[in-house]
Amino acid sequence: MDKKVDAYIEKQKQPQKEIASRIWKLILKTFPGISEEMKWGVPVYGGGKYYIGALKDSVNLGLSINGLSKKDVEKFKGQGSTMRHIKIRSLKDIDEMAITRLLKTVKKRCKAC
Repeated sequence: MDKKVDAYIEKQKQPQKEIASRIWKLILKTFPGISEEMKWGVPVYGGGKYYIGALKDSVNLGLSINGLSKKDVEKFKGQGSTMRHIKIRSLKDIDEMAITRLLKTVKKRCKAC
């Protein structure tokens, strides 16, 4: 783990700290050896395909929408033209199978990444 990413996750309050940690572990489990850096003030993975952003009452898992179908993009929140997110408010909101599918879909279809 990048030390800056580790520090970012460690400084979060609960439950955001535990949520961010679970999402981080899920990304690394799905893509062993994926690049990891701090960018835009948050942990970023895969050269900008994914990010984890801890907020006051939730954690956003951001995903690139480049190359995704309209149906895929509708699964996310936000209005970004290249990135959207899913909002996770509790550990119960983490559906590992669904998130893993989304992560893999983004990797497969992301043309500009």
